[in-house]
Amino acid sequence: MIKSLSRFKIGKETSKALEALAAGKIDIVIGTHKLLQDDIQFKNLGLVIIDEEHRFGVRHKEQMKKLRANVDMLTMTATPIPRTLNMSLSGLRDLSIIATPPTQRHAIKTFVTEWNKTTVQEACARELSRGGQVYVLHNEVKTIGKIEEELTGMLPNVKVRHAHGQMRANELESIMSDFYHQRFQVLVATTIIESGIDVPTANTIIINRADKLGLAQLHQLRGRVGRSHHRAYAYLIAPPKANMTPDAVKRLEAIESLEDLGVGFTLATHDLEIRGAGELLGEGQSGQIQEIGFNLYNDLLERAVKALKSGKVPELTASSNRTTVELGAPALIPDDYLPDAHSRLILYKRIASAPSQEALDELRVEMIDRFGLLPEPTKTLFSVTRVKLIAQELGIKKLDMNAKGGRIIFDKQPNVDPMKVITLIQKRPWVFKLDGQDKLRFEIELPTVEEREEWVVKVMGEIN
Repeated sequence: MIKSLSRFKIGKETSKALEALAAGKIDIVIGTHKLLQDDIQFKNLGLVIIDEEHRFGVRHKEQMKKLRANVDMLTMTATPIPRTLNMSLSGLRDLSIIATPPTQRHAIKTFVTEWNKTTVQEACARELSRGGQVYVLHNEVKTIGKIEEELTGMLPNVKVRHAHGQMRANELESIMSDFYHQRFQVLVATTIIESGIDVPTANTIIINRADKLGLAQLHQLRGRVGRSHHRAYAYLIAPPKANMTPDAVKRLEAIESLEDLGVGFTLATHDLEIRGAGELLGEGQSGQIQEIGFNLYNDLLERAVKALKSGKVPELTASSNRTTVELGAPALIPDDYLPDAHSRLILYKRIASAPSQEALDELRVEMIDRFGLLPEPTKTLFSVTRVKLIAQELGIKKLDMNAKGGRIIFDKQPNVDPMKVITLIQKRPWVFKLDGQDKLRFEIELPTVEEREEWVVKVMGEIN
């Protein structure tokens, strides 16, 4: 049995649904924030699905989790809030991205402009001339009637009505039904239309004072149009840049530049950079991290999560515990192979951040496809990174090699079998010898980088 709970339900319907829910007679209940009220009782709650997750606060979501200790939770949103996105990127939550849009959908053309009577008239006239409808978003209930009157004067012979959340439920429902059935052409509304509205014939939206809205809100509101095969348009009305806050300017620049289908995740990453990552253990869903910088913050968080997952205590002060690998040859991307310095920096970062050998191989294929066969120094760079990935897993602090040998320096608590190290030395004492408690020296003729790479990978496999 499937039931719904919202303020549009009458008292008797709600009471019956609550009784059936407590008795376990309802299998699936769909509702708004009403599901969070104290009088809601679930007999055996197993799964909570939160749609439009950015509309819920941390307390709301924690309240849902308290309903049952082992409840599974799935959150869905086009633009995850910074806190949720940060938790996903740091490995605290699993993340799935659906980037493929429905068939026959077009990107929404987005314009940022100041309020101009001619622009508004032309935008509305263009949409109405092809038999469509228009949303005009004005997020102030006190003056929404004035905007309705102004639009009525600007658009003769066009029916204009308004809607907001302070209306009676039946009145609001009637207006939205009339708009859906095309009984009037222009709807002036507050952010009540942000989610749950699907009108395929409405393909132009004008958002007044877009600078006052968040990035997720703007993306959601823009998504009210373009829900059919027609090209849709979004006009973001804002004051001059000098009169806006720096963050508002960044938000509008981001939403204007990213108008392709499926860019919600990219916009969410912009929102994360603008607003900060929030509190993982507190209630703040956004927050600034300028004290240490975003990259260092992510690095510290990644190390902490990795340590906790393996049952260890995070060593957040050990900022210099990165593995260093030298194979006795230049490891770089030459200027004559890739002249653009910015592109080289991006590739250096991507190579250094590769999480696995598979990712490294994919990146190698991509570079060959884009820029041609790899020169020797770049091949060495990939070799160094491959060795580093394995060395990090073993707790190796430093690995130095050249054509005649080298040394391995271990961390305080390496992830190697001491007996295997001793066996290695006993079998080939002319190659290996210990130098103190944390160093393993070796002497062997390995003229090429490829030979050094394969040899040291094999050795690390023997002591793992």
